[in-house]
Amino acid sequence: MSGYIPKWHREMDLFDQIKPVLILEGNVMDKYQYPTEGSVDKGSILSLPEYLHYYFKDSGYRNIVFYDHIRGFYNRCEEGYLESFGDLIGEKPADGGIAACFTGRGKTAATCAREALTQNKESVAVIMDFASRFIVSAENMAQEEIDSYTVLQQASMESCEVRAEQGVLRNLLLLLVNKSNDVPPWFYLGNPNVKIITLATPAREERDQLISGPNFASFFAQDIYQAESAYFQVHPEELEKIKDRFITLTDGFTLTEMNALRKLCKGMRIAVRDMVDVIDLYKYGIRENPWNKLDYQEILHAGTAFRKRIKGQEQAIIRTLDVVKRAVTGMSGLQHSSQGKPKGVLFFAGPTGTGKTEMAKALAEKLFGDDDRCIRFDMSEYGQSHSDQKLLGAPPGYVGYETGGQLTNAVKNNPFSILLFDEIEKAHPSILDKFLQILEDGRMTDGQGNTVYFSETIIIFTSNLGIYLTDSRGERYPNVTADMTYEEVQQKVRKGIEDYFKLELGRPEILNRIGENIVVFDYIRSAAAMEILQAQLDKIIRNLYAQKKIRIEVAPAAMATLREKAMANLENGGRGIGNVVESYLINPLSRYLFDQDIRQGERAIIEHIDGANAPYTLVCSK
Repeated sequence: MSGYIPKWHREMDLFDQIKPVLILEGNVMDKYQYPTEGSVDKGSILSLPEYLHYYFKDSGYRNIVFYDHIRGFYNRCEEGYLESFGDLIGEKPADGGIAACFTGRGKTAATCAREALTQNKESVAVIMDFASRFIVSAENMAQEEIDSYTVLQQASMESCEVRAEQGVLRNLLLLLVNKSNDVPPWFYLGNPNVKIITLATPAREERDQLISGPNFASFFAQDIYQAESAYFQVHPEELEKIKDRFITLTDGFTLTEMNALRKLCKGMRIAVRDMVDVIDLYKYGIRENPWNKLDYQEILHAGTAFRKRIKGQEQAIIRTLDVVKRAVTGMSGLQHSSQGKPKGVLFFAGPTGTGKTEMAKALAEKLFGDDDRCIRFDMSEYGQSHSDQKLLGAPPGYVGYETGGQLTNAVKNNPFSILLFDEIEKAHPSILDKFLQILEDGRMTDGQGNTVYFSETIIIFTSNLGIYLTDSRGERYPNVTADMTYEEVQQKVRKGIEDYFKLELGRPEILNRIGENIVVFDYIRSAAAMEILQAQLDKIIRNLYAQKKIRIEVAPAAMATLREKAMANLENGGRGIGNVVESYLINPLSRYLFDQDIRQGERAIIEHIDGANAPYTLVCSK
């Protein structure tokens, strides 16, 4: 990839002789590799001002000067340029600079720039650095700020061309900003003399250059590199895989961050084969990745543990574990260009109370050892157009900016976790746009400008889409019922989800990102209902003895009543069975234990449950 020239550099080549004003926005605080031979060695790592100095020097410009509102006009790359510029505008440098305020009366930075651009004796490039800081707000400017930008606008319209050895050169003004709207929009909108050029983070080709050839060895301690180089000379294909994965996982990194990875990798004495570990070390401050420590045998037999917690969902368990096994074996996202995507994406759909949330918790416990690593977001709380600020953080100047976003904070604090987004269809469509970026790139920039990485998470959406449909009168009616087979339920629910994203929401690309990871949960069938009922009863009996040392037994007649009531409430799934247990057993049992003064060490046998009329009562013996 030698000789790769960044897109923004090529745009400069194209527009610097056409447009007298260039606004460079985006990654302006980074360093860059100089891509060609010239006044500085090819491949030299330079700050953007240094880069621009040598770019314009190689282009033939006689006067190259920088300005910011703290230092005034200056040039610290090479001597002579500041003095030459001073002669053009009739000012003598003092203490390495020419003092000038951006606004005010008299000779301001704007008037100096206009003088330089409108003369035709010598070619000049004026580069205004930190231009985002010149004014307080582009929407609410003081008159003197408006005046200064008006002078620069006049300079853009009156800029001259100058004949030089390399040909005719246009006098140029460059503004380096974080984002273009830091400059008043009226300055560049509709102004044919202005071109905005965006500087993105280094492309794959640039990152490839940074670790190619002799640069690669600089990432490692000398003794470690020498010890491993013999092996990789015999197995070059393995080394290429390591490099390729490193390049892929550093997508979105600045060159400054890449250089930090180099120093960190070398300082922490990371082995060549473990090179990608330095990325987790840089992102999360840890060297050991929990994903790499998972016990394969535990994951292999995880279905047994899942079946103890989630009843009657065999297909959902198999599909869920397939995604996990893909993540553990490193197969996630291999067909995509970006390997920084989340470890897995699941879309849990189906009737209420069937175990969707419980499946997510079971997954968190199995992968990370704790149910609490399942971080739940109720998407009904994010239904407003401004809800993305609550989730991802408010921009500067808005209420809540200091606190950050609920999602981004959660991932920063727990980068290895399950993210559960409950009832995703209730979120505002603007939030779904944010999910598109997370699912595609595995990262998100919060309101404070910090990049948050989702590449070590599993993202789970839950939804009740497809369970009900709406008729022409706006009334809801069931699309699936408990008397349908699982295959029918699965087909109808998937169709309902597709129709919602494609037809109602008009966002098929969201569905495409989820792919084939839609997992439809079945209704709680009678066999599973009995298992859930028995599990809940066992838990009540066990906990009552552990806490109060009171023994409870349920006689066959009472058990038959509970079964009858549970079977009549299957539409509400496991929650419905829990409601039955609470109404017909827990409430009357607590009343009985209190009224009869049942104490520690005693026993109660529930002989019969009178479930005819509420409040329900128990017939018990000791």
